[in-house]
Amino acid sequence: MRIDNQLIQNIMIFTAAIAASWIAGIAVRRWVVWSLHRVAKKTSWKWDDIITETLSKVILLWAALIGLFSANHFLDLPPSIKVYLDRILHVLVIASVTWAVARICSEMIRVYLGGLQEEPHSTSLLVSFSKWIIIIVGALMILQTFDISITPALTTLGVGGLAVALALQGTLANLFSGMQILATKQINPGDFVKLDTGDEGYVLDITWRNTSIRTFSNNTVLIPNSKLADAIVTNFYLPQKEIAVRVSVGVSYDSDLEKVEEVTKEVARETMRDVANITTFEPLIRFHTFNDFSIDFTVIMRAGEVINLYLVQHEFIKRLHRRYAREKIEIPFPIRTLQMKEPERQG
Repeated sequence: MRIDNQLIQNIMIFTAAIAASWIAGIAVRRWVVWSLHRVAKKTSWKWDDIITETLSKVILLWAALIGLFSANHFLDLPPSIKVYLDRILHVLVIASVTWAVARICSEMIRVYLGGLQEEPHSTSLLVSFSKWIIIIVGALMILQTFDISITPALTTLGVGGLAVALALQGTLANLFSGMQILATKQINPGDFVKLDTGDEGYVLDITWRNTSIRTFSNNTVLIPNSKLADAIVTNFYLPQKEIAVRVSVGVSYDSDLEKVEEVTKEVARETMRDVANITTFEPLIRFHTFNDFSIDFTVIMRAGEVINLYLVQHEFIKRLHRRYAREKIEIPFPIRTLQMKEPERQG
């Protein structure tokens, strides 16, 4: 009978503690977290949204853990079992806090790096690295909870890490090369780059092993970070996205060069305004060669970014050809005059 009464008492204490903590957790989530969430929506700062969203997911779990701690204190159980349950609850608390901190930190890093560019892009390397650092710290704290000394574990990790480093030289080289690329900010996700191998396209992501680039043909090129760090890279987005557009043109020797320069500039201005939406840059005309059939010059314009370069060239050539025809400006083409020598008459 005493055992039955004790069991019923423990069940009642456990049920009351869980119910009270659950109700308190719902109340906190409804009145505090939701209030913070409404305030966060009114601000332009995205980090408070991340914090409130994470808290809303773990607040009920933390409330339940508080209830379990309270129940364990009042339950009539053997001391050894109480100590064991207390350690399990500590592990759950550390694990939940580790998850919340890892999520908040990784999302803040993602938002921060996305804010450095006009469009957000994935940055898997730093996000994953920050998560694993926090998870390792949480795991060490859990070991400390079970009275397991972490000093031998750190020593073992040091010796084992040396062996792993020797076995995974290529992998570690890619990892640290990726961290170096992100730290220098010379290549960022979203940039348009061209490598000395001829590969070019938009940087999609920089992971712990490789960098993915989407080409104009909509294919993905995977480049190991170590090779990317050693490659000669042209970043078309640094120091700014605007890019020079050069078109070579030739006119006949009979042309009025002053008129040619004026007409060509007008067409260049119209093309930049209509195609690239650029009105502040004054196109440049530079005559440079007396060629065999023409006087050659280069037209220098601007495009908003590299993807518009070919479109600006395309439209400029069409418009310039039409305008030259209207202005009677000749674009010469090679002409060869052949002189046929008559055979000598004999006798």
